[in-house]
Amino acid sequence: MMAYVFLIVAIVLEVVATSALQASQQFTRPLPVTIMLAGYGTSFYLLSLALMTLPVGIAYAIWSGLGIVLISLVGFVWFKQALDAPAVLGLGLIVAGVIVVNVFSKSVPH
Repeated sequence: MMAYVFLIVAIVLEVVATSALQASQQFTRPLPVTIMLAGYGTSFYLLSLALMTLPVGIAYAIWSGLGIVLISLVGFVWFKQALDAPAVLGLGLIVAGVIVVNVFSKSVPH
């Protein structure tokens, strides 16, 4: 169970870091750059802890899938970036895929 906690926190920190990357304005703003570096560094460390238990393919599928969905939501809410119907449908399919992997895969430790 702790592997999932590490993974979820890693995903959230990666989304924070990616948001800070957008806000850094090509590395010209020191605070967002600092947040970005700390976020990515801590995120990868926590991902490495999750990989002690979770298979790398499963962990990366969850990482990338949820990361895409969350950063799309941040872009929509914070940066006022549009999401059209196909984008929303695609994001929904990603969430469905993550759920299928976690609920039905025998590769995932339960």
